[in-house]
Amino acid sequence: MRGLASKLQRLALAALTAAWTFHLPAASHASDFSEPWKKVDRALVIDAYEYNSIDWQKLSGDKRIVGFINKASDGLAPPYSCSGEETAYKLCKALWKRHAVARELFHTRKVVAKALGLKWGAYHLARPGNPIEQADNFLDFAEPGPDDLMAIDIEENDPAKWMSLEDAELFVRRIFQRTGRYPILYTNGTTSRYIADNRYRYRLLSRLPLWYARYKPEIGIHFPKGNWQGYSLWQFSAQANCGIRRCPYRVAGTPNDIDVNVAPMDADGLRKIWPFGQLIETTDDFMLNVPLPIARDQGLKGESRIAYASVAYPVRLDLLAEAFRASWNNAVVATLPTVKAPASRYANGMAEYIASRLDQRAREIRKVELDTVSTASTELDSAGR
Repeated sequence: MRGLASKLQRLALAALTAAWTFHLPAASHASDFSEPWKKVDRALVIDAYEYNSIDWQKLSGDKRIVGFINKASDGLAPPYSCSGEETAYKLCKALWKRHAVARELFHTRKVVAKALGLKWGAYHLARPGNPIEQADNFLDFAEPGPDDLMAIDIEENDPAKWMSLEDAELFVRRIFQRTGRYPILYTNGTTSRYIADNRYRYRLLSRLPLWYARYKPEIGIHFPKGNWQGYSLWQFSAQANCGIRRCPYRVAGTPNDIDVNVAPMDADGLRKIWPFGQLIETTDDFMLNVPLPIARDQGLKGESRIAYASVAYPVRLDLLAEAFRASWNNAVVATLPTVKAPASRYANGMAEYIASRLDQRAREIRKVELDTVSTASTELDSAGR
């Protein structure tokens, strides 16, 4: 029976692994880490922002170009209603006008790209600020369809300039709540390595398909293979390494500062897995994120964000209990009015009181059992006499 059970476990694990990897590209081969764009069968993707000029007729002549990812939102949406002194008022109106023009250009490009048969995607430039509101801004701006790729762009692991990784987890969770799909993660080698090394802290970021940015001909020794076995897209060409005289790959109809990405597969393969949207395979047994309580007054004011306790495998119940205890004390106990009461042996409140009652009940049951045994013993002695 043990052999049969073990075999069934292996079959179940294989089935789960197949389900996890069904929508994901195969692990990149060594050659995919060394100038893969030179291989004519590798699919390419353009990503652009509003100031990149595009000649669509020329661009469509390159049959290796499969997708076009356009910048959508940038941090939080600017306010529509403006006030204040004249300079501040004009600046506020200018920011809203820029936002509106960028959104109109975005949707115009979306129509043109799809008409040319290109796969479409949108990315959000993640800034400091409320991540839930940024996620809503992104979805309202981009209006992604079920076949449109979504991406979160974290330029660096610097919370003073860009969205923190903790907030990025909340952003990703919000995207999933509203769409049922996950975005892919765009970031550089240093940040992706940090996320990989701390994957038990960043349970969602570390499982997003990776859009890797590094402008070197080879990345094999730098790629964070401890977590990601391969990239979904590699941004290999940008203004940083593409100029008038030299460029890894020139796309007709685009300027030198256009960003070009390579996929570890051919055009048909990329079209099949687009727009990604699922978490990558994990070797962990499961992923658990437990919401922690917040103070009622803060919740009513909308001042608090839902925090989650990430539980790594193997689960340590003592750490989970400690997370709940600390959060409960901060969110509830700390907000209760201070009442000077007579000294009580239940210094830690209701939890200690309940524990003491359970102990008392256990002692009572034990006493009844002992009394029963004692009575029975007495009766046996009497009968023996």
